[in-house]
Amino acid sequence: MTTTEAAEEKLRGWFTGRLPEDWFDGPPHVVLDREEISVVGRLAEPELAEGASDAERAEAVAGQIQRFREETREQRIGIAREAEHRFARKVSWGVECGDEKLMFTTLSVPVMTRLRQPERRVLDTLVDAGVARSRSDALAWCVRLVGKNADEWLAELRDALLHVERARAAGPQV
Repeated sequence: MTTTEAAEEKLRGWFTGRLPEDWFDGPPHVVLDREEISVVGRLAEPELAEGASDAERAEAVAGQIQRFREETREQRIGIAREAEHRFARKVSWGVECGDEKLMFTTLSVPVMTRLRQPERRVLDTLVDAGVARSRSDALAWCVRLVGKNADEWLAELRDALLHVERARAAGPQV
């Protein structure tokens, strides 16, 4: 098991044990990166009358998500503080309900990068067209677009990185 896998396993266990049992349908999905821990749980779908329209269903889900967000806010803040102290990373919360996924809080982290003129022109075109408010927003938009369109390839790449990490861990200790 890699150090990343072990850390995510430890986090999943801690959050599963720490969160109230009635919050989510099943254990939460916990994702770890260098700066942030994201905790996303699945909410039970609201019960609707037979034959409910798609609009009614969408509003019921939105209401379910909002109710959970408001009713659990203080507890989530307390749990996040505990986790941040214990694991030295910020905690972001989100839920899934039906086909909807909503992150309540997320961390925006500045990333330093050097772009040449052709790349800057792409970002400026997105800003000029009103797709993004700034170069930073345009870059985030590009990253989301690549992530959306390259999910399968990125999953293979992450899997390959896990194999590299395992090989490093099995190698000689320096």
